[in-house]
Amino acid sequence: MPTIISVGEYNPPYELKQELTVKFARNLFQDSYPDIDRLLQVFKNGDIKKRHFSNPLEWYKKSHSFEEKNNTYIDKAVEYGVKAVRNCLQNSQFLKKSIPYEEIDAFIFISTTGISTPSIDVKIMNALPFSSHSKRIPIWGLGCAGGASGLARAFEFCKAYPKAKVLVLSVELCSLTFQKDDMSKSNIIGTSLFADGVSCACVVGDEVEIETFSKLDYYPNIIGTHSTLMKDSEDVMGWNIKNKGLFVIFSKSIPVLIKSWLKENITDFLKDNRVSLDKVSRFIAHPGGKKVLDAYESSLEFSTEMTAISRQVLKEHGNMSSATILYVLKRFMESRDISAEEFGLVTALGPGFSCELLLVQWR
Repeated sequence: MPTIISVGEYNPPYELKQELTVKFARNLFQDSYPDIDRLLQVFKNGDIKKRHFSNPLEWYKKSHSFEEKNNTYIDKAVEYGVKAVRNCLQNSQFLKKSIPYEEIDAFIFISTTGISTPSIDVKIMNALPFSSHSKRIPIWGLGCAGGASGLARAFEFCKAYPKAKVLVLSVELCSLTFQKDDMSKSNIIGTSLFADGVSCACVVGDEVEIETFSKLDYYPNIIGTHSTLMKDSEDVMGWNIKNKGLFVIFSKSIPVLIKSWLKENITDFLKDNRVSLDKVSRFIAHPGGKKVLDAYESSLEFSTEMTAISRQVLKEHGNMSSATILYVLKRFMESRDISAEEFGLVTALGPGFSCELLLVQWR
């Protein structure tokens, strides 16, 4: 089965502690909400310690046009994407030797926080010595589910072409979508939660000699994938696109939907792969937020130990949309206590309302 052999990441340069972003939000929203201190509890209750951003805090205190924000997105997406790709293909934690750029057969680019035509992958391929014949697969609009979906598409490509090496790069600069003049409660929640992050994974087919590159004893093999779209749920999360840019849609019903909908979806997928839920020992979950992780535990009857790595990523980085799942995956791959044959479940939810699942097994 196709195998994930390396994951790299890049953290944008401005690290802000949550205490500082609380002060920023109070100054911004207090005139619109007499009960601002009650609303700001969402910052304190979210279990986020710090986040990374593409610009200093002063930048977000000023108004910026959609054009300016998107041009900034393009420039920084290329700069940060190059660094994450290098980190993935040269990552000494996972690799004995670097994977040559020209051996990458397909480049899957994932994002939801800016737009570019030609797509960002073209600009990165022009900055690094990729083959001009690499297949390009840019994917936009899957939000938090995008990273998992990118891995699933890489799995399918490697199944079709077992000698292939595929890159999945996720660039999410959520802070550049921030709307200074949006006084909605959704914007308050988004301001407390979202952050910038860039991550990249390399997936290879069965006929690639993994031992030539990898130094790991066990690698996560992708056994199967599953996508689910909940009908008539477009208003659960996403963007309203207006003249000033992207305005966040974030429904408070998300934890309730997880509790009522997710477990059956997961158990049916696992049953198709002849695996029961109690055989899953590694839960590689996108940490959409504290309430989302709580809902995972409640729905799946998991202990807090199962979500510990996701919670740590949330605490240190916030929600980086599609990039976050690869941060979580990287920490599982760094773990030295994983044994052969263990099963892991990759889980991410996104606009639609949708769910992306992957079953992996360490081999």
